[in-house]
Amino acid sequence: MTGREIREALIHAGVMPSKQLGQNFLIDPNMARWIVSQLEITAGDAVVEVGPGTGSLSEHLVGKVRKLILIEFDARLAEALKHRFRDDPSVEVHHADGVKFDGRQLFKHRPLKFLGNLPYSCGGAILKNLLSRPHPFERAVIMLQKEVIDRLGAAPGTKDYGILSLRTQANWEVKSLRTVPPEAFYPQPKIDSSVAVLTPRTSGLPTFDYRLFDELIRRGFAQRRKQLKKQLPEGPQWEDITAGLGVTATVRGEELTLAQWVDLTRAYDPHPLKDLPQKSGEIFDVVDTDDQVTGTATRAEVHAQRLTHRAVHVFVFNKRGDLLLQKRSLLKDMCPGLWDSSVSGHLDSGESYETAAIRELEEEMGITTETVPEEIARIAPGVETGWEHVRLYRIRHDGALRFPAAEVDAVMWFPLAEIAAWIAAHPADFAPGFMECWKKFTAL
Repeated sequence: MTGREIREALIHAGVMPSKQLGQNFLIDPNMARWIVSQLEITAGDAVVEVGPGTGSLSEHLVGKVRKLILIEFDARLAEALKHRFRDDPSVEVHHADGVKFDGRQLFKHRPLKFLGNLPYSCGGAILKNLLSRPHPFERAVIMLQKEVIDRLGAAPGTKDYGILSLRTQANWEVKSLRTVPPEAFYPQPKIDSSVAVLTPRTSGLPTFDYRLFDELIRRGFAQRRKQLKKQLPEGPQWEDITAGLGVTATVRGEELTLAQWVDLTRAYDPHPLKDLPQKSGEIFDVVDTDDQVTGTATRAEVHAQRLTHRAVHVFVFNKRGDLLLQKRSLLKDMCPGLWDSSVSGHLDSGESYETAAIRELEEEMGITTETVPEEIARIAPGVETGWEHVRLYRIRHDGALRFPAAEVDAVMWFPLAEIAAWIAAHPADFAPGFMECWKKFTAL
């Protein structure tokens, strides 16, 4: 769309650009085409665009991707977009606030990419809502004021380096691509914008507790010129930590690299399983098809030899009826990186199913309960369960969660309808054992 066409579209929609809403519309069609090209789309992709405005970026995606999901805050512009793309079933328009949009409904649309000429007023909040861990995106192209893009990719020791840099870089590789001058927008902003591409960080960092990481960086940058030791909570011996990091005891938060902040987080993490995704030497009861004990074997042996053994799964629900799912750590020996039941685990030798369920709730999610979980199904051993006799339990929990990073990559509460739609679209995203439990649960 040319600048003239965009102005005409705004007049037709009855929209006067709002400074309060950060409405600056891209009017350079060549720039729009180039920005979209950075997504590296394929016909099988779905794309979420936040802040599409008059559709100057959207028009370069329609007909080229499997699905285009537009999230527009301005009701008049959202209605205009619905009218413009009313005959194209691949385009889905939401009149919604990107800061509050429920990203759980996006997982079913994978493979998914993110595009946004984001409002200056709330771009950071949109990124926090939709691109924080866990998220369903495999690539993101964003345009924001240059100073924010600079902060996203800032290096230690620079004035731009801080909480936003670390929060973003812990999950994404950030590459600033080019500066966009004010003349490319209507109305013209007083500052430059920048375009950046974000790709998921897949290696280079050990597992760590993201929530503890976030707490520590917030403390560490509360007064950025103050020594880090004076801002962090009580913990391990500070001299031992700094020696391990290779820094002085008077170091400030702005001087630590991302890797050092991660190591600091791990030093502060008291969880006994922070480095243990599983113990190959654990002893399990080996059982027959009737679930009668016939002997014992180690974890490694039962998996390698496909010996029949016992396990529990627990579905944890909150007061809204959402089901907690966990994304398994990439360190797990079985089904790494897949989504799974709220809690699952093997029975130790001589342990009862109920006792194992209660133990796993505490070990995997930090849930302690005096309420006995309700058994709702039994599943016979087979390939899908990993040759496990499985008993499925359910329980309600509305409190805090705390999980070992070595075992659990991330957790999220999902409405049952969204899980069902996600499974229908991408069953390979889920661990086979969970799939068997889900089938039993939905048949109740």
